[in-house]
Amino acid sequence: MESVQAIKQRFGIYGRSEKLNQSLDTAIRVAATDLTVLINGESGSGKEVFSKVIHSLSPRKHNSFIAVNCGAIPPGTINSELFGHEKGSFTGATADRKGYFETADGGTIFLDEIGEMPQDTQAYLLRILESGEFIRVGSSKVLKTNTRIIAATNVNLLERVRVGRFRDDLYFRLNTIPIKVPSLKERREDIMILFRKFAQDFAEKYRTSPIELDESCQELIKNYSWPGNIRELRNAVEQLSVLSDKKLLNTEDLLKIIPDIYSTSFPAINRIDKSDSGMYEREILYQLLYDMKKDLNQLKNLFIQMVQTNDLQMPPTMENMPAMSVVTDNGMNSSGHWSPGRNLSPEMESSNIQPVILTKKNEDFEPVEVMEEPLSMDHMEKELITKALKKYNGKRKDAAEELGISERTLYRKIKQYDIEL
Repeated sequence: MESVQAIKQRFGIYGRSEKLNQSLDTAIRVAATDLTVLINGESGSGKEVFSKVIHSLSPRKHNSFIAVNCGAIPPGTINSELFGHEKGSFTGATADRKGYFETADGGTIFLDEIGEMPQDTQAYLLRILESGEFIRVGSSKVLKTNTRIIAATNVNLLERVRVGRFRDDLYFRLNTIPIKVPSLKERREDIMILFRKFAQDFAEKYRTSPIELDESCQELIKNYSWPGNIRELRNAVEQLSVLSDKKLLNTEDLLKIIPDIYSTSFPAINRIDKSDSGMYEREILYQLLYDMKKDLNQLKNLFIQMVQTNDLQMPPTMENMPAMSVVTDNGMNSSGHWSPGRNLSPEMESSNIQPVILTKKNEDFEPVEVMEEPLSMDHMEKELITKALKKYNGKRKDAAEELGISERTLYRKIKQYDIEL
């Protein structure tokens, strides 16, 4: 079995991302089998390259490899394209025609954008997966094929199964071996490697010197979300190579080609289709920041209380801060300033809540160890989802409303983070 590094060199795959290496390792291991593979990944992330890797390392490598984009074939003709047709079966069928499955017998067929396949075609494909049998359009003769199927999708097939747009039995047959191709924003350490590779390629193509980026530009492209992934990066490098008069580019040069270069993937919300946009990171981040601010204000309040009740000296940075003797929800009065000279806030007076006052008798404190919490978006999302589910005793509908997301988005995130209910 070839190593991951050898496969990268052989197929021109650039990058050192651990996620990329893991996906390639899975592709290498499954190649020698006849198992069906489902490749998941965003558009432009390189899913077809993985299908070619699997075919080239398989025993079928000397037979046909056919790549079919299911989303590019009209629903009325896809059955004919895949399974063939008989002469006279429909208008324009002037002769018998072999379909892709018949042509690729003994080889591999790559079905890209499998999520766009019509429902009736899904039923025919399921039969091929189960028995290898199919029927040409307009024929009654059952034919056999020995074709390995590799499918790919850039949408959430489980979500489409839930809404009835994709067959669940077909999904589980296709998903025998899943491979997740990481997007460019998931492998940021590879962005500059790919940039330099593309710059060198286009310099040779157009017989010029390769373009370079200054430090500020490098940080910008590393933090950019790259919704079009490698395809978008390659196009951007080609435009810069052709249109730029200078070879050391600055921020202004990038803005001409990528106007949204200052847009990062943190936080990111797909406003076009909220049903498939995933977690609404902006709302979650705001909620998290609000909770953090509330906690900090409570800590400030507690500190002021301790200083006042224990006759301690205020730190130099807080000497001019007015005295505070009230512990309220946010530590401030209605005007947003410290409220001296009051025993209770109006909110506390109405609720009969008494402030917590530390006296000099409470001088013994337990040692406290300060722990740094992870600050990644994934950790924050998982923590908020877990809290919401716990608050509503595992009721996803109520938890989803609390988080401001759809129930199916919450269901997908529970699966993603492997959250136990």
